[in-house]
This record gives sequence, C-alpha cells and structure tokens, in this order.
Amino acid sequence: MQKYFLLPTGLFLIGLWGISLTRKNLLIVLMSIELLLLAVNLNFLMFSLLLDDMIGQVFSLFILTVAAAESAIGLAILVVYYRLRGIISIDIITSIKG
Repeated sequence: MQKYFLLPTGLFLIGLWGISLTRKNLLIVLMSIELLLLAVNLNFLMFSLLLDDMIGQVFSLFILTVAAAESAIGLAILVVYYRLRGIISIDIITSIKG
C-alpha cells in the first residue's frame, strides 16, 4: 500500500522545489502551488480509499474548488500585471507598494 503514496509525495516535492528554487517567474510559482494542492488532494483520496471513508473525497472536492478559484484569480492578476508592465518577474513585483 505504500507504493500508492509515492506519487503524491513526489508531486509535493516537485511543487516545493518549484516554489523554493525558481522564484523568478510568477507563473512557475502559481503552477507549483497547483502541484502542491494536487498532491494533497491525491493524499486525501488515497487515505479515503485506505480507510474506506467518504470524508477524504469530500475534502478533495473542496480542494479542487479552492485550486480552481486560486488559479483563476491568480492568472487574472498576472495577465493584468503583464499588460501594465510587460514583465512578470517576482523581483519587480515585490518592489511595488500600495
């Protein structure tokens, strides 16, 4: 049964790597956050199957909803910012205040 938890663990580690090591591009950071949410979602589904309980599947539906909202809002902000500035570098974004 442990082999089924290798995929979510690998996805989670790839997401952490994308956030921590490649901080230059905001689009990569957003995709890494999506990978983290997907890994947590798969863990909930695996534990739901393992424990024969429906609560993990309900939580995975909530996580999918939050992930969809986060990606829609994040990409909308990213597109507007790119239209204004012409670049999506996190170094420049953090210098903006107010």
